[in-house]
Amino acid sequence: MATWKSQPHMLGIRLVFNAGRSKEWLTDGTADWLWDAAERYDVPVMAFAPNAVPKLGAIAERHPGLRLIIDHLGLSSALRGKTLEAAVDEVVKLARLSNLAVKVSALPCYVEEPYPFPTLHPIVRRVVDAFGPRRCFWGTDLSHLTCPYKQCVTLFTEEMKSLSSTELEWIMGRGIAEWLDWPLPD
Repeated sequence: MATWKSQPHMLGIRLVFNAGRSKEWLTDGTADWLWDAAERYDVPVMAFAPNAVPKLGAIAERHPGLRLIIDHLGLSSALRGKTLEAAVDEVVKLARLSNLAVKVSALPCYVEEPYPFPTLHPIVRRVVDAFGPRRCFWGTDLSHLTCPYKQCVTLFTEEMKSLSSTELEWIMGRGIAEWLDWPLPD
């Protein structure tokens, strides 16, 4: 881990805690060494851990120098077509942790309504209001995408009228680039 970021193109690590034994690693101590090392060596971590958002919050709290991103708002695919409010509540509770950010990504995968996915708009607004646009990062999940890629982009850039141009600049790329120390072109 000490030399991870000295490799070309390495800006951080993405981990998935959603299948098989990996679901237990957040609670059984298996991954504890990782958080210590990532904090020590300033390696940002993006974690997808549906149904374990409070655990990610506890990790961020114990490691204030760790830059941790909750991937896909920590939503589980089991929520598809169901209300997302309770799951989003768990994420919003963690907005007080300045070393924690969220990816507002893959959201069309969790609804059964057609584009422009109107039930997602207030959810995104709520998350952006809680975390601020500098800690909310747009993204997709091409492996599970339920709509054309373009709609994942225009959902934010054209349909979510409540997002200002400044907020969109941060959400659509500037925020994650800054979070990961990813140099942007001039």
